[in-house]
Amino acid sequence: MAQLKITLRRSAAHRIPSQRQIVKELGLGRISSSVIKPDDAATRGAILKIAHLVSVEVVEG
Repeated sequence: MAQLKITLRRSAAHRIPSQRQIVKELGLGRISSSVIKPDDAATRGAILKIAHLVSVEVVEG
């Protein structure tokens, strides 16, 4: 099953509270921090809402 590597590229400070909450729930803290998440509908939906803040890579595993 494919996984996604999500990296925070822009700060979540001064964003609307729901976007800051999504960043926190994904486990991203500082700029350039990365997490590996499963490629499922919930993760894709969260990424869609903060797409302007993150970069996403597909990791085969």
